[in-house]
Amino acid sequence: MLSTTSPGITVSRETQERLEKFANLFLKWSAKINLVAPSTTEQLWSRHISDSLQLRNISPLPGRWIDLGSGGGFPGIIMAIVLAETEDGWVDLVESNHKKCSFLRMAITETGGRGSVHPLRIEDAAKNLPAPDCISARALAELDLLFDYARPWAEKNDKLKMLFHKGRDYQTEIDKARGRWDFDLIKHQSVVEEDSVILEITSLTRRV
Repeated sequence: MLSTTSPGITVSRETQERLEKFANLFLKWSAKINLVAPSTTEQLWSRHISDSLQLRNISPLPGRWIDLGSGGGFPGIIMAIVLAETEDGWVDLVESNHKKCSFLRMAITETGGRGSVHPLRIEDAAKNLPAPDCISARALAELDLLFDYARPWAEKNDKLKMLFHKGRDYQTEIDKARGRWDFDLIKHQSVVEEDSVILEITSLTRRV
């Protein structure tokens, strides 16, 4: 049985049930700590959960993920929930805020998501985590800085894929990043927000 969370995004009944558990937990915790901007909490499914689920269609194969600045669990926990159905793959969630780490650990326990939480500064994560197949980040930093974060892993895995949610000013970020970096880029139009995209980055190298 399939359940539709948003136009163009369909999940199994089992995944839908896991997502509903996560949503209920998220709302309880967000009343106590700031997991996302309070003004967007009422749009939890469309603004955050469905938006995160788009990554499944862009990178459908299980593998090792690193989610940077996981915060309220988007997209890291959502992908960990998706992987629970495949019984393969893993998500390493990197978050320096210890209260948010507590929430993320509880979310994984409650939903059975395939992931683990690492209370680390992003700058230190590459020293502690092996090179993944994919890196994701949402509402974290400009593209140029995200590349600085990803560079240590990109140097270890020349097939590394990066998936970054970006809003309406994404082209400005791309142009700025081109000044320091060479990379291949595919722009995926968001099916959730008209003026947003998901940038798929591969072959990242720093210009000398």
